[in-house]
Amino acid sequence: MAVYKVLLFYTFTPLADPEAIRLWQRDLCESLGLGGRILISPGGINGTVGGELGSVKKYWRKTREYAPFKDIDFKWSEGTSPDDFPRLKVRVRGELVGFGAPDELEVTAAGVMGGGIHLKPEELHQLVLDKEVTFFDGRNKWEADIGRFKNAVVPDVATSHDFARELDSGKYDHLKDKPVVTYCTGGVRCEVLSAMMIKRGFREVYQLDGGIVRYGEAFGDSGLWEGSLYIFDNRKAVTFTSDAAVIGVCSSCGEPSSRMENCADLACRQQLVVCGVCAEGTVNCHDHTRTLRT
Repeated sequence: MAVYKVLLFYTFTPLADPEAIRLWQRDLCESLGLGGRILISPGGINGTVGGELGSVKKYWRKTREYAPFKDIDFKWSEGTSPDDFPRLKVRVRGELVGFGAPDELEVTAAGVMGGGIHLKPEELHQLVLDKEVTFFDGRNKWEADIGRFKNAVVPDVATSHDFARELDSGKYDHLKDKPVVTYCTGGVRCEVLSAMMIKRGFREVYQLDGGIVRYGEAFGDSGLWEGSLYIFDNRKAVTFTSDAAVIGVCSSCGEPSSRMENCADLACRQQLVVCGVCAEGTVNCHDHTRTLRT
C-alpha cells in the first residue's frame, strides 16, 4: 500500500531569478508526480507539496541541494491519498505572503530583518510562566473557528491583506507595551506580521518558531493549543492527537464540528464550519442561503 506524505516549508532569502526557480521547481514536482502549491518571490519560497513517500523524499533532497534552500525547516505530515493535492501550482509573486506591504519587509541571506523573537515550543511555555503573554493569531479569522491558542486575540481579517488595516485601527494599541506572541500554521505569516507590528510600535513581539505545526509535534493536545488545525489542501483540517477538543460550531445548526467547507457560490470566498448533516444541505452565508459542494 502506498504511503503518502506532505511537506510544508518556507524560507526568506534573496532570490535573483525567481522565474528560473519557478521553472526548476515545477519541472522537479512534475517529474516526481507531486501536487501542491509553491509560491516564489524575490524574497524566498513558500510551499506545500504532497505525494508518495519516495517521491516526496526525492523532492526534499533535491530542493535542499540548492544552497539558498539548504537550511529550510521542512515540516512533514501524514498524507491520505493522491487527492490531497489534485493539482500543482508553482507561481511567482511580488510577495511571499500576501500582506500587501512589500516595502515593509527587509530580507537578507539571514532572513527577515526586524521581526519578532523566535520561540521554540518549550521556550514559549517558559515565557508564559514568566510573563503575562497575549497570543495574537496571524491567520484568517475563520481558521481560528476550529482551533486556536487559549485566550488568543483573533483579528477581524478575512485575508492577510487586512492585517495592515487592523494594526493601524488602534484596536490593539493597548498591547504595544505588553509581550505578544504571534502564531500561524507553519510560521511564514508571522515572519511578516511580527515585523509589521514592531514597525507600528509594539515593543515586545515574539513569534512561534515553526508555527502551530511544530507546537503540535512537541505538545500534541496537552499544552496551550485547542482544537483542530485548518490546512489549505483537501484534508481541510488535521488534529495532533485523538484527544483534540472540538471547539468549532456548525454555522447552520450549532452542533460541535471541526469540518470546514467553501461556500458553494464561486463568487464567495467565505469558509464555514459545518457539521456532516448540514454539509449535505444548505448553510447561511453573508445572510444568504448557500448550498455547499459535498
